[in-house]
Amino acid sequence: QVQLVESGGGVVQAGGSLRLSCAVSGRTFSRYNMGWFRQAPGKEREFVAGISRSEMSTTTYADSVEGRFTISRDNAKNTVYLQMNSLRPEDTAVYYCAAEPLVLSRSPKDYAYWGQGTQVTVSS
Repeated sequence: QVQLVESGGGVVQAGGSLRLSCAVSGRTFSRYNMGWFRQAPGKEREFVAGISRSEMSTTTYADSVEGRFTISRDNAKNTVYLQMNSLRPEDTAVYYCAAEPLVLSRSPKDYAYWGQGTQVTVSS
């Protein structure tokens, strides 16, 4: 069983930065593709960023965050990070991390394991 726990959310002014962390339990963290998603009130959950299993280390980003957000992973700590810079009010959402062993996908339907989410609020 894989468990994911996000942390690092909070309230920040526009232009500020936050770093989200997602701690993953289990012995095979390096074999999972990891994704960050977000969901704002009244909207569908959307892809933010993804990073492939360790041997490939491929990253991919939504156009809306490209150049502002950076996803990374630390296999020694079983943790994936999302560094968010130049935050905007439209980045306000609950942020979720997710794990999937087979493919690095932008669709939430492809992810098998999810965390409980952490709230990010960006004030103008």
